Amino acid sequence: MSLRNASILVVDDDPDVLTAVRLLLKTEAAHVITEKNPENIRSLVSKQSFDIVLLDMNFNSSINTGNEGLFWLRKLKEFGCGAAVIMITAYGDIDLAVRSLKEGAIDFVVKPWHNEKLITTIKDALKRKDSGKEPDGFPGSSGSMIGSELLGDSEVMREIFYKIEKIAPTDANILILGENGTGKDLIAKAIYLHSLRAEMPLIKVDVGALTDSLFESELFGHKKGAFTDAREDRVGLFESASGGTLFLDEIGNISLHQQAKLLSVLQNRQITRIGTNLPIPIDIRLICATNLPIFELANESRFRKDLIYRINTVEIMVPPLRKRGTDISLLAKHFLQLYSRKYLKNVEAFDSRALEKLQGYHFPGNVRELQYTIERAVIMAEYEVLQSGDLIFSPIESPVTSKEEPVELNLSQVEKNTILKVIEKHNGNISKAARELGLTRTALYRRLSKYDI
Repeated sequence: MSLRNASILVVDDDPDVLTAVRLLLKTEAAHVITEKNPENIRSLVSKQSFDIVLLDMNFNSSINTGNEGLFWLRKLKEFGCGAAVIMITAYGDIDLAVRSLKEGAIDFVVKPWHNEKLITTIKDALKRKDSGKEPDGFPGSSGSMIGSELLGDSEVMREIFYKIEKIAPTDANILILGENGTGKDLIAKAIYLHSLRAEMPLIKVDVGALTDSLFESELFGHKKGAFTDAREDRVGLFESASGGTLFLDEIGNISLHQQAKLLSVLQNRQITRIGTNLPIPIDIRLICATNLPIFELANESRFRKDLIYRINTVEIMVPPLRKRGTDISLLAKHFLQLYSRKYLKNVEAFDSRALEKLQGYHFPGNVRELQYTIERAVIMAEYEVLQSGDLIFSPIESPVTSKEEPVELNLSQVEKNTILKVIEKHNGNISKAARELGLTRTALYRRLSKYDI
């Protein structure tokens, strides 16, 4: 069926949305009915057959569950409505919208949308409806992100791929959360490559490694003579990224003072170079990432909640490798091909026991640990097929305790011993030790005081 012959029902409690959709579709579709009150859905679908229903995720209604869209999606099924349902969602409800795909919705659109994108989504939904295919949860998703190095075919990764496809063309600020080695930087790169700013620069900054003295100079720039080593004017990274995308990695590690400076820039959308009073407007798409439990830090007053609201329009939680099932084998085979070519080795496959060993390992270092494990195995391989014994997991990620060594079970003592070992490992460098322990420097100092270290 073509869009010109389609009947469309739009249900949203925002009259501006209803007006905008009606004006957009009145010359595109045969019939467009708009409805503000979802309580009238049953009456409408009983009187008329619809091909498409555009359904909002949230209404100011008596249901008051926080996910009204899912409630009315189920009701449409109960009413016997055969329309393809497209959910309308705001940034904050994207996770609910993804869930709606599993419950029978055919797709979703994010407010505010581009008109061309909405029309394309409706046309695709009509094609899928005509094909008789049941919604599979993630229309058009695949085992990789085109143009990026992201690979995966597990359900959790397909969810992420689909979420990226939806949010990348917007200018929403993104917060990427996940353990070390899960590929947060690749998620950021995929968002950038699928965005409308892909022709403009992507600037990555490890803000967790910037000292207070370097933070402002690196991010906001300075004028010549602003301080002792300022021998020339310097353009900050915010200015360099203007028009494009700025990726602030390890944002959970910055101090409260740095957080205040960053918040001011994001609120005002302008920076001021050190040594001047001239504000410079900036136009960036912001992506942030951290491996720290940032919401817990906020509850402990170690990370500003108002800054979280600024950087977290949409949140993406990257799963650890141990929760990605068969993706382990998929990624292992990818790295096998990559390093066989790189090192000119004729290593073509894994034997069954090697794959079983990979699938049974918990990978505390995640994809990064898997990558280094396969690289090392390819370098040392003697045969064309990797054996189980060729796979040696990193002792850094999996420290071995001697059977004769008594195991300390007291939680405080375990924490104290761990802190001492990490500080010793980094030769007393508190910043590096805190980063490895997943703490801020302030939090580590508190623990040093607590244990009288």
